[in-house]
Amino acid sequence: MTGNSFHVSGYGPDKGGWTRLFARDSMARRLDWPILLAAVALSLMGSLLVYSATRNRTELNQGDQYYFLTRHLLNTGIGLALMVATVWLGHRALRTAVPVLYGASVALILLVLTPLGSTINGAHSWIKLPGGFSLQPSEFVKITIILGMAMLLAARVDAGDRPHPDHRTVLQALGLATVPMLIVMLMPDLGSVMVMVIIVLGVLLASGASNRWIFGLLGAGTAGALAVWQLGILDDYQIARFAAFANPALDPAGVGYNTNQARIAIGSGGLTGSGLFHGSQTTGRFVPEQQTDFVFTVAGEELGFLGAGLIIALLGVVLWRACRIARGTPDLYGTVVAAGIAAWFAFQAFENVGMTLGIMPVTGLPLPFVSYGGSSMFAVWIAVGLLQSITVQRPMSA
Repeated sequence: MTGNSFHVSGYGPDKGGWTRLFARDSMARRLDWPILLAAVALSLMGSLLVYSATRNRTELNQGDQYYFLTRHLLNTGIGLALMVATVWLGHRALRTAVPVLYGASVALILLVLTPLGSTINGAHSWIKLPGGFSLQPSEFVKITIILGMAMLLAARVDAGDRPHPDHRTVLQALGLATVPMLIVMLMPDLGSVMVMVIIVLGVLLASGASNRWIFGLLGAGTAGALAVWQLGILDDYQIARFAAFANPALDPAGVGYNTNQARIAIGSGGLTGSGLFHGSQTTGRFVPEQQTDFVFTVAGEELGFLGAGLIIALLGVVLWRACRIARGTPDLYGTVVAAGIAAWFAFQAFENVGMTLGIMPVTGLPLPFVSYGGSSMFAVWIAVGLLQSITVQRPMSA
């Protein structure tokens, strides 16, 4: 292997590769199948849950009960294609394109702040596209932050110049992450900013940066959160969400309604649930945004503890394999990319499930692979493609 060139039988430009698809050194044999199968299973379960949540909602589905199901399956198919393209290109080749990708992602989130941006559920985070589609650029910023920080932090370490990133390199990496985070905060999209903060911490931990940076960032993050609260940067609806989280009984018919109805739906499911498409809370449309933010409540009510537990178990498989890939990668760049993705998936899944149970504030974060939404689905599948690329391109002995 030299530079960014790479070849595995059945992968890349080898025209005879398909005849040796399952040879020992083929791409098919080297893929991480557990993470791929778990992600596909989550997306397929999500399609059933999205259909259950929207089939009777004529005000949303434009009179077509399969409207959201069709789009969810289409998003999943496009996501799989993006994963394949990412594996084909390779995370090492994408490393050289990081400046372009980073610049494009920052430009897109800046467009959100122009008249081209649109507001959905209080967050001015979207760009309207033709055909009734919308794009949420902050989902892709998560990827470029991971790739950009990994490129900077690993450059001199992988070259053998240093055993770990120096202070100057860490500052550069933090500066790279801070710019898009500040822009996303202006939207305001607090949930995405929270995910990005966790990504930054995960990346720094995996890079071997001094623990002083970790503790310093935790302190700075706490001070920053207090400043945001005191300076009134948050919108009224975001403040109300935190108030409802602190005291669910404060406004049960208003801002606390979503969380209360979500807990009722999950609690009514019991061990095995009421049966798919037979949930009274879901059929009665008591839980708002049930196909996106609160899709886990459909699983809790209709599939019960066992079905909801299966989703958590599948997410656990994804996280386990991502961490395993990070540990088994010989170069720091691959390690940091995999660790950043693992941190992203872990926190976002915990936050989404936690807000339906009332143990985390409502932030509007989707459940990875399960919730309806094109931008989120595309981003998580690109991330899986990065993980698969790291797996495929590492030496056979790794």
